[in-house]
Amino acid sequence: MKKTILLLMSTAIFSLADNSIKIIDKPIDFGQERIDLTKEYIKKHYGFEVDNIEIVPKIIVLHWTADMSFKKSFNRLKPQRLFSDRKDIAKASALNVSAHFLIARDGTIYRLMPENYMARHVIGLNYSSIGVENVGGKGNKKEDLTKAQLKSNIKLVRYLKEKYPTITKLIGHYEYRELEGSEEWLELDSGYRTEKKDPGEKFMRAVRSKVRDLNLTK
Repeated sequence: MKKTILLLMSTAIFSLADNSIKIIDKPIDFGQERIDLTKEYIKKHYGFEVDNIEIVPKIIVLHWTADMSFKKSFNRLKPQRLFSDRKDIAKASALNVSAHFLIARDGTIYRLMPENYMARHVIGLNYSSIGVENVGGKGNKKEDLTKAQLKSNIKLVRYLKEKYPTITKLIGHYEYRELEGSEEWLELDSGYRTEKKDPGEKFMRAVRSKVRDLNLTK
């Protein structure tokens, strides 16, 4: 029988300096298979042989799911192995994509996996970043994230920075290649890159304008 990490559905309210944030645990499948695939990914793409998949968060990466359905967005992240239609990244690994958080259209924040585990959500930077997915970005083109999602992203960025003082950067997925050559960039395969638009330049400007006091850089 395969060992599986079980996270019970729960709701937690955390107090921040100026506000509070509600986070609901809604775990994706994260059993031994996903852990082993993550270790293989780390070895293949970063050159590290690791005993565990824990990370030290330094970057927050904001995304959109390119789907308007919360259920469909969650179900894409839930399985441990990559779907067969992801031919753009399948050669890199059978590890399914994931994110630490998923934010619904109404702004509800769901935590999908342990915050200090590595998720596969951004090329080159997975080993030092926390991924936040937002339901939306229809067709991977339309900047349609909601005001409620904006508010929740701002709260979540503040929560994460307060919890992890090691975090110094905040980026949108479309900006990830600007960090090539930085100390956080680890990707060994020079041919493994994708073009991204999420979560939209307008959305990133709006988030950054509300968290300037945190001094998070690109």
